[in-house]
Amino acid sequence: MNVEELVREALREQAAEQAPARIGFADRVLAVRRRRRTRAFVAVATATAAVVAVAVGVPLLDSGKDDVRPAGIVQQGGINAHPDQSPPRDLIGAGEAVLAAYYTAETHRASGGKGTSVRTYWLLDPKTGTYEKDPRWSFVAVAPGLKTAAVLERNLPAGRIGMLDLTTGEVERWIPVAHGVGGLAFSYDGRRIVATTYDENPDLRVEVQSADGGKPAWMSQFGRSSRSGFYDLDVASGQGSWSPVAPDRDINARQDFAFSRAGDRMYAQVIGGRDGLQQFYDLKGAKVAAPANERYLRSDVQARLSPNGRLAALGLTKEVAGSPGKSYSSIRDPLTNKEITRIRGGELLAWADDKRLIAWERVTSLEEEYRPQLVLVTIGSDKVVPLSGVREPNSSTDRQEWEPVFARR
Repeated sequence: MNVEELVREALREQAAEQAPARIGFADRVLAVRRRRRTRAFVAVATATAAVVAVAVGVPLLDSGKDDVRPAGIVQQGGINAHPDQSPPRDLIGAGEAVLAAYYTAETHRASGGKGTSVRTYWLLDPKTGTYEKDPRWSFVAVAPGLKTAAVLERNLPAGRIGMLDLTTGEVERWIPVAHGVGGLAFSYDGRRIVATTYDENPDLRVEVQSADGGKPAWMSQFGRSSRSGFYDLDVASGQGSWSPVAPDRDINARQDFAFSRAGDRMYAQVIGGRDGLQQFYDLKGAKVAAPANERYLRSDVQARLSPNGRLAALGLTKEVAGSPGKSYSSIRDPLTNKEITRIRGGELLAWADDKRLIAWERVTSLEEEYRPQLVLVTIGSDKVVPLSGVREPNSSTDRQEWEPVFARR
């Protein structure tokens, strides 16, 4: 059977079995063919996917506001899991949430007991569905739609922000800034960027001696931050304004700003006091009250609000002793803080849809060293679907194991 016949037969099967194809059609064609053909047809099926992918759409560089996304990565509602891979090599995702990148960090020693934590990123290649190392960047934020990333060059704070086309791997344009930038985050709709500014590198570290005489550890300097404010920038034009924000006393060296769900305020974590405390600011940098639907959220729980805004992901509530990998987090009403239910998962990272989340879940008992893996958990179910392999613990105090960066499809 040649490629043309294979495409024609696949189209007939798709028309008979389901509604008209949406984005991600190429993946479904491949899945059908793999189920019904022997291994002798694998090479032909791969060629078919390439042909269909061209027909589905070509990714464009933009803020993510247009729904033109790489074929093969956007299978709506689908699960892409590789529980044998840690760190992952191939696409991981579920529903609307995709592991868009991940990074490791290692402290580079300087003189006088000082050093700098340096990140190395692996970015999702939309063409191959694999994660590729890109050592050019010190900080990466990925826009919704998985077409564009905002990047900072190696030396922080950076004097410009790059808009990286994830398909080509090239920076399409640079946004120059007068105040050095150390952190980036997109708004929920992907049309704006908040760039946190610092007077010095926010990833500086100091070597701290262990109280029990053990190996020294590298720590961020608590209570000493050079954070100076933030830019609120329009992605399409690169235009925006800088707002100064005086540093608080109870703050880590790196304490980046992020947008509220509505995009009308910024927030940042506050160290000290109640765990997960967050402080909100207006777009001019003045402290303001939290939005009604975010006042009870924790800044240290990444998932925050569900896509429809009706549920709030809160922190770990309990871990079951003697039961490896069994922990539960709280799902609450964001307006009243009343607990609605508890869901499996020790650290809630991203909403796949309004009922499912991606989480870190430990696979060891409480008496053993912490070893987590990425899993998919569902409200109302105790079932856990492994997405990645187990992240092994690192005995080195100057190295951080891979950390996920999620974005919406």
